[in-house]
Amino acid sequence: MMYGFGLSLNVMSLGGIALSIGMLVDNAVVILESIARKREAGLPPRQAAVAGTAEVARAVTASTLTTVAVFFPLVFVSGIAGQLFRDQALTVTFAQLLSLLASLTLVPMLSAWHGAARQAAPSVATSRGRWHALRWLHPVRIVATVGRLLVRAIGLLLEPLARHTVAATRRGETGYGVLLERLLARRGHVVAASVLVFVATAAIATRLATELIPELRQGELHVQLRLPAGAALAGTDDVLRAAQARIADMPGIARSRSVAGSGHRLDASPVDAGDNAGTLVVTLDALGRRQPAQTEAALRAALADLPNATVEITRPTLVASTTPLEVVLSGADLERLSTGSGRLMHALQADGGFVDLQSSIEAGQPEIQVEFDAERAAQLGLSVRDVADRVVAGIRGQTATRYRWLDQRIDVLVRSVDVRDAAISDVRDIVVNPGAERPVTLDAVARISVATGPGEIRRLGQQRVAILSFAPADGNLGAATRRAESVLRATPLPPGIDARVAGQSDDMRDSFSSLWVALALAVFLVYLVMASQFESLRHPFVILLTIPLALCGAVWALWLSGSSLNAVAFIGLILLAGIVVNNSIVLVDAINQGRGRGLRLEAAVISAGRARLRPILITSLSTIVGLLPMALGLGDGAEIRRPMAITVIGGMLCATAVTLLVIPSLYALLARESDAVPASPPALGDGAMT
Repeated sequence: MMYGFGLSLNVMSLGGIALSIGMLVDNAVVILESIARKREAGLPPRQAAVAGTAEVARAVTASTLTTVAVFFPLVFVSGIAGQLFRDQALTVTFAQLLSLLASLTLVPMLSAWHGAARQAAPSVATSRGRWHALRWLHPVRIVATVGRLLVRAIGLLLEPLARHTVAATRRGETGYGVLLERLLARRGHVVAASVLVFVATAAIATRLATELIPELRQGELHVQLRLPAGAALAGTDDVLRAAQARIADMPGIARSRSVAGSGHRLDASPVDAGDNAGTLVVTLDALGRRQPAQTEAALRAALADLPNATVEITRPTLVASTTPLEVVLSGADLERLSTGSGRLMHALQADGGFVDLQSSIEAGQPEIQVEFDAERAAQLGLSVRDVADRVVAGIRGQTATRYRWLDQRIDVLVRSVDVRDAAISDVRDIVVNPGAERPVTLDAVARISVATGPGEIRRLGQQRVAILSFAPADGNLGAATRRAESVLRATPLPPGIDARVAGQSDDMRDSFSSLWVALALAVFLVYLVMASQFESLRHPFVILLTIPLALCGAVWALWLSGSSLNAVAFIGLILLAGIVVNNSIVLVDAINQGRGRGLRLEAAVISAGRARLRPILITSLSTIVGLLPMALGLGDGAEIRRPMAITVIGGMLCATAVTLLVIPSLYALLARESDAVPASPPALGDGAMT
């Protein structure tokens, strides 16, 4: 299916496969557990497979469709989050659909076949006296024999653990039944305690740091150094060497390399390019990789007092994006724009919560400006255009000829001024009328002065703009955005100058808005799926309350692990909306089946809880264990997957407790003894069990 939809094997699609590992077995676990209970009740293998599958087929289908209903809308999420998680959402959707198909067909067939083979094995061995040697060479028989031997070997190894686990599960079912009776007697208190937990979690959620995408730790830090405009390349190189000497023996740093000057490419920014700019690439060792924030802080402190140099430290990013924070000032007057940007830059520096402050309005390269006197040139019989052409040719040079060396042709330039070692007097003395009887120098027809021009003039929406870029000191993009907006409101700007906060904060705002819509759509689709399966509006509502309480577990997991709320963690919250309701669906469906058989309300709740305790625990643990490698952050690029795994694990832990403790109490609180419950389709073999 990935091939059919044009998906490649990449970090996100492979992450989707890894995410599916823990959830793929959920359907098979529920069906096999139901079949096992039928076998324990005395049904033959074939009838047990049919009856057990029919009993939970509706619940399994509903739980799978709710998961698909959550994942599939992620394909339509806009922004960076949508670009990152489209492949993952499709991969998980494909895996869940195929898991449902296999669970309803292959799993019951294999269960019936295995049970029948075990029963028929003694009779077959005694009834057939003659065995043909070639029969053992049949590929199917070889595979089956190897498979049975492998299963028996694994069984011998795990038999002690399985024996203790089964005994503990049986004791747990008995103890859970007693606990459930006590909770049902105080169902109102249980629901009230759940509301208090939700309120307390809402207070914790406001303290979570927010960012767009987690930083990708590639073991490198990039240090951008800039000297004043006009600095020579040799001076830039000297500053870079001094910076390397300062950090040579710093803990956490393995090595560094530097490049002085950024060239004069046509696509380079005049502010960031030139001989006065340099780059220092720092490679971190094992200590630096474990403590990147501390290493960056130490590096920033070591390079803070470099003479006449501004320092900006960045990390490699997963996606090309803008700087973390920007303040865009717009206006028609360049001087007012410069004044406003200066005031705001000073206010941001005084705040102390921001680092790497840069302004697009900075002094450019020193230049010699030539202002011609057209009237004076005309009196001397000269044309301003001709004089300008001669000045350009005298400074830049004219190609007199080409020197051939091997296969190369080298231009030979004739200049009037040696630009490598020239003074302003050399420019003034340029003769602008060569060949005339009386030579006229440039200073006779023009005023020559030294000035500093603007580095660049940026425009946005046909308006001149100044852009102040900076980063939060603590990495909390959401809090830094609010602080920047507060500083902006408190700083008076010149008339006609408007300012707003932009940068990654805009991308984060757009992505979070799209993700909130996706979450609401996911919850709505989950409710529709459950309402169609249960043919009721009340029971899906009871199950749906698992979602906000599961979000409490996700928030606590993020807070305790020190993770931030970002687009990746938000995707995990959306996934929880479809995953955590699966166990509740199985439990409520079992309660409805018990009430359909004539059990009283509390008896049906307790019976369903004891019957579904084992599959609920198995499916929850399988999902959590499957996500543990991602949550531990193993492997390169794990920073992108870790917040989602932490979110889902925390939500699953809380949702399991909610399903086993709160949902039965809430069901009993909202339901009435006299309510009619539609009975499930009768499963084959139910009459024999009765």
